[in-house]
This record gives sequence, C-alpha cells and structure tokens, in this order.
Amino acid sequence: MDFERSVATIRSLLIGTGSYVPDFVLTNDILEELVDTNDEWIVKRTGIRERRIGPGMTTWQMGVEAGRKALQSAKVPPEEIDMLILSTCTPDTYSPTVSGYVQEALGLKKAAAVDINACCTGFCYASDIADCYIKAGKAKTILVVSAETLHRITDYTDRGTCVLFGDAAGAAVYRACEDENEQAGILSSFMAADGSGADYLYMEALPVEEDPLHSDRKFSEKNRFLKMQGAAVVRFTASAVPHAIDMALQRAGLTAADVDWVVPHQANLRILQIIAQKFGIPNEKIYVNMDRYGNTSSASIPLCLDEMNDKGLLKKGQVIVCTGFGGGLTYGAFVLRL
Repeated sequence: MDFERSVATIRSLLIGTGSYVPDFVLTNDILEELVDTNDEWIVKRTGIRERRIGPGMTTWQMGVEAGRKALQSAKVPPEEIDMLILSTCTPDTYSPTVSGYVQEALGLKKAAAVDINACCTGFCYASDIADCYIKAGKAKTILVVSAETLHRITDYTDRGTCVLFGDAAGAAVYRACEDENEQAGILSSFMAADGSGADYLYMEALPVEEDPLHSDRKFSEKNRFLKMQGAAVVRFTASAVPHAIDMALQRAGLTAADVDWVVPHQANLRILQIIAQKFGIPNEKIYVNMDRYGNTSSASIPLCLDEMNDKGLLKKGQVIVCTGFGGGLTYGAFVLRL
C-alpha cells in the first residue's frame, strides 16, 4: 500500500456507539443531606440535576458494558477488532492496564490494548489516535472505550466538586474506508494541552501513603480526592475550547454554518453557552445531557453520541464537532461526518 495515498484516501468511519450508566441516581436532593448545598444553587451554577454512581463497580466492568453495546451497534464480531484504546482517569489498577481486562472480557483476542489518560479530553485524544492508526494502515477496525468511576475520587464533603461528577462509560467503533467517493469519517482534529494550568484540576497518583524514603511527604486520606479551582478552569475553557473548534473546522475546510451538531464534554452549562455564542450556533444544535448525568469526564462525549444514536438524531451526511477539555489542562476537537 502506498503510504501517502493511504493517508489521503483512508477515512475512519464511525460505525457503532455504546454506553453504560449505573442504576443508582444521585439527585441534588440527596446531596443536600450530605453537604451544605441545595438544588437551586447546583442547577443555577452547573445545570446538573442528577448523576449516576455505581458503588462497588469497577471502571473495567462499565467499560465492558459500553464496549459490548458498541460492537453490537456496529455489527462487528470481537475477532475483527484490531485495537482497543481505553481512556480513563480512574483506573482500577495502574498495572496491568484497564484495557487488558476489557479486552479479555469482550473476547478481543487479536486486539492490541492500551490505556490513555487525557482526563476529560480522553475520548477526543483516543479517537484521534484511532484515526492515525487507521490512516497509517496499521489497523482496520478500532474500538475506543471511555470509562470513569469518578465517585471513587470525589470528596462528598466538598460542595465545590461533589455536585459535579458521575460515573459512566461510552464507546465507539471506527472502521477504515478506502472508497474515494465516500466523504464520511473523521475529517480533521486538533489536540492540545497547557501544562501551566495542571494544578487547576488534579488528584494525586500513587503513592498516597507515607513514602518510606521521603519522610516529608505525609499521608492524608483526602490525597486521593479530586481538587479543582473552578473559576480558573472556566476561564481556561472559555478561550481554549473555541480555539480548538476553530482549528478543527479550518483543517476540515468547514465553517460553523456547516455544523449539524456540536457534542461537547458535559462539564458546565455556562461553558456550552459560551461555545454557542462564540460560533453563533443555536442552542438546539448543542447536545446536552449533563442535567441527567453530570460530568462523567472522558465518558461524556461517547455517552452523548450513543444517546443521540438511540434517539435517531444521527443522520447520514451530518457534520458533528466533538470537543473536550479538562485536567492537564488538555483540550481538543475533531470533526466527524456521518
């Protein structure tokens, strides 16, 4: 295969979606019993009314459920998957990878399996990596899974963070297409990061207990909880996200007028309003489900896509912009034609 020709002609088609959310609904009313907050305050500041959590569930278990549904949606048997890319910031284990457990459970016997952590931008990064592998001719069919058990790193005494996060998993199947007449697939992408804001949104990795070789590092049971400077994150996203969308659209040779749907990371309703105002996109073209699921980190975009797919909202020929932003600080966007 001619490499330059393959990059120019191979497209990564989205052929299936999947998702999973736990059964337990954590409402704002329940949170009122746990911390000093109320439904009106939460809805006004975030747009979130409830979220799902799965006590006792692992990240890989939720990833398996979303991945299984995506394979069924794509009508692809497990043995045809060449690669599994799993994004998460809440791994069950640091070694082996979460993707290894998911690979085994789904029977992806010939698939390479790797974890990535780009926080809330994880699905965008993973989709871009999948597109690169497909365009390079190194894989034909790739399963991307984004799975998060955020309740495990949430401090339910901190009203600034505990009202935001929920658990979920989402998945997508991408397949190579070499038909020169086919205009669908991932048209462009833009991925970036700004490490100067890393401390705006973080949680500590291992070790979280006292380091036997470094006595100055003291243990706190709250080391494992997510910490966030909310105002700083909002300021960052207000400029970074429009920039990412601008760059992705330019690379695709499109404008905001060509976009049928914007599917953003579900972090805060105010951020989505900024996107709509910046690009003059009607609110009804920006898909929102954060009122029911909260912020599910990297799972939020594929969760939206699968929900849209189930509702029949995704149509052949539509142009979709997916955009993510979060810890790192990472951000990015990709343009997809169905």
